[in-house]
Amino acid sequence: MRVRLGLPEAHRAAAARMYWQAFGGKLGRVLGPEARALEFLTRVMRADHCLYAEDAEGRLLGLAGFKSPAGSFAGGTPEQLRSVYGRFGAAWRMGLLHLLQDEVDNERFLIDGICVAREWRGQGIGSALIDALIAEARWRGYGAIRLDVVDSNLRARALYERMGFCPWRSETLGLLRHAFGFAKATTMVLPLR
Repeated sequence: MRVRLGLPEAHRAAAARMYWQAFGGKLGRVLGPEARALEFLTRVMRADHCLYAEDAEGRLLGLAGFKSPAGSFAGGTPEQLRSVYGRFGAAWRMGLLHLLQDEVDNERFLIDGICVAREWRGQGIGSALIDALIAEARWRGYGAIRLDVVDSNLRARALYERMGFCPWRSETLGLLRHAFGFAKATTMVLPLR
């Protein structure tokens, strides 16, 4: 297995499906139906905000997106939302997505989703992606890495804790839990210095 920066064009469709498989439960009510969500994700994924893992045969095993002051891996623009969902569909989606995505942290490297193909989970790919994110964060001069994990993703939270991430704060969504399919998210931080 190798982990690299970027996302080759040949992996875009598989990456969109993998991202949707991992985060569709959280984003399904906002980005669904699935066909439109996949179309949107395929269009908006930024190769310059992603690390990917592939095996010796070139199969995509996992990916990790991140945010920077220049944007995020799977955020998209209002124009891209309108092109997939139309004017009205984009308007209400934009408002809800803004609540999840409109944050830049200049002190900590922000992770924008880590996912591993279902059939490859439990084989160290998530850990390898986190190690690569740590290296990328250090290269960019950050002193810490930050990510959010939803209350229902106990397996991911256990991985992050094993990798040294510590809970920093938790937020409940209140009524927004009905839109996003989870009630609470915990922000976790890993100091690098």
